[in-house]
Amino acid sequence: MTRAEQIAANLDRVRERLDTALVSARRSSLTMRLLAVSKTVAAEDVAAALAAGQRDFAENYGQELRDKHKAVAELVAARGLPEPRWHFIGPLQTNKVKYVVGKVALVHSLASVAVLAELERKAEALGVVQDCLVQVNVAGESQKSGCKPAELPALLDRFSVATHLRCAGLMVIPPYDEDAKSSRPHFAALRELRDRHRSQARPNVVLAELSMGMSHDLEVAIAEGATLVRVGTAIFGERP
Repeated sequence: MTRAEQIAANLDRVRERLDTALVSARRSSLTMRLLAVSKTVAAEDVAAALAAGQRDFAENYGQELRDKHKAVAELVAARGLPEPRWHFIGPLQTNKVKYVVGKVALVHSLASVAVLAELERKAEALGVVQDCLVQVNVAGESQKSGCKPAELPALLDRFSVATHLRCAGLMVIPPYDEDAKSSRPHFAALRELRDRHRSQARPNVVLAELSMGMSHDLEVAIAEGATLVRVGTAIFGERP
């Protein structure tokens, strides 16, 4: 089996898992999108996933996104493949904003007023409107990015006065545990935060999306309402 065939087969297995989870949750497939996490993965592998029907891809590092965006675009043009939709899911610092604004459909990891201000400044300079999610550190892990739940209202208020940013929802990365069920309270906490703040109308704030769930706990995430599921290992294999 070639590498491209393996990626296609892996995608089929992930889609089967997603379909089963959606049926169990009594949800339509139209309520969820699969993001293939392509960090450290070669452009050829992204092209293989595109050929197998995958459209949304997520990167963690600014410079890698910049370089892969260009490399994949060349393969797409040469082979007549569909255009990918890029997402940025890694920790975002102000000096990396230039690599993502206008390049991605969605920034998942906005977590501070400083980054929000820089995203707004860069988007305005480019003449684009950038969609974002706010990453919330619901577990309070010191080593993880994300705002505290108590800081979320102030960030959402800042979106209200932005002219080139929109907040489309929330994102979480729960503490890793081999037991997928351990993620459930963190996913539920994010959903409850989303529902609570969605009841308050703010300009430029929709809160439709919940970005949560990865290869080992995607079923739990879907049961708790995930609309964007980030899967890397189950599609591309273990990374070095």
